[in-house]
Amino acid sequence: MLERGEVANSWRHERWDSLRLLTPNWLSRLPGHRYDGPDPDGYMTRGEVVEFIERFAAVSDAPVRTDTAVTSVRPTDGGYHVTTSQGDIRCRAVVLASGACNLPTVPQFADAVPASVEQLTPFDYRSPDQLPAGGVLVVGASATGVQLAAELRRSGRHVILSVGEHVRLPRRYRGRDVLWWMYASGVWDQRHDEVDDLTRARRLPSPQLVGTSERTTLDLNALTAMDVELVGRFAAVRDGCALFSGGLRNVCSLADLKMKRLLATFDEWARTYGRDAEVDPAEQFAPTRVPDSTRLQLDLRSGEIRTIVWATGFRPDYRWLDVPVVDEKGRLRHEGGVVDSPGLYALGLPLLRRRKSTFIHGIEDDAREVVDHLARHLAVGRSS
Repeated sequence: MLERGEVANSWRHERWDSLRLLTPNWLSRLPGHRYDGPDPDGYMTRGEVVEFIERFAAVSDAPVRTDTAVTSVRPTDGGYHVTTSQGDIRCRAVVLASGACNLPTVPQFADAVPASVEQLTPFDYRSPDQLPAGGVLVVGASATGVQLAAELRRSGRHVILSVGEHVRLPRRYRGRDVLWWMYASGVWDQRHDEVDDLTRARRLPSPQLVGTSERTTLDLNALTAMDVELVGRFAAVRDGCALFSGGLRNVCSLADLKMKRLLATFDEWARTYGRDAEVDPAEQFAPTRVPDSTRLQLDLRSGEIRTIVWATGFRPDYRWLDVPVVDEKGRLRHEGGVVDSPGLYALGLPLLRRRKSTFIHGIEDDAREVVDHLARHLAVGRSS
């Protein structure tokens, strides 16, 4: 196992200070290792996640080579040649477990933002104290965007949140964590070959959730109540002005509709399997409150906004992969983790084999099936 830095490197060095897992502690488990602390319904801090992964590395006695950066993987006769900062390796098979969040995604028009406005990504951001005094424009309303908008607003700053497509969810539904419903009802176990539009499903943004001791819901209504200003999708920069889409109401209505449909599937599951008595009565949530009018442009030269935080998603980094298995959009071509090159496999990508693929508890089932395929591949090679 090759790790470019330390064990749990991204959690050590590429996360903001206050970040917690979105999943409750009882759901944090790996083969032979699970959370055993005093707060199963809580959410691990960044440091606790590092300790959890460190303990798993020790318990599993995994042969991890730290400080070993891979600079090239290229095919050779009967396998692959892996070039690293600590020397070369020849092998018959390779599993790519580098994840899908290696690089922040920032739109090209960010280059047109005036130099007076500081620009950060979630990889750069640590806390409100590091930002210059003044207002902040947070771009993106998925989990990262809403969490950073709330933290920055609580620090006393004026915050504008640019909202595009998003997934709205309550933190708790009918007395249980919403992720309990995802787990218990089997939604998370839906397989990749059962999903109608797999490409789109793999690109869905992360849901608007936050892990707090109060188990609070952090959606756009909660942010509006905190006096965070909502605007539409950040579409362009022209003559020093940020231009926003006028479709905020439609985007929010669609997110509300999808949430309502998902919660209805939970209700139907509870009725069908006799679980209604175990949970609270069904709930209704108010629609997203969208202002009657939102600004369509913002002069970035006026000083109203001193910082932009681009919470616009992440993408994988395959610049070191010298195998023709990446499409024109930078996505790995694979079928359930079996990459389009013999002996090449992937783990930890969105909806790799199941909807839970990118969560800590979801990797085990995927890994077992991918390793089964890998073992058959190696067995064929030995017998030929």
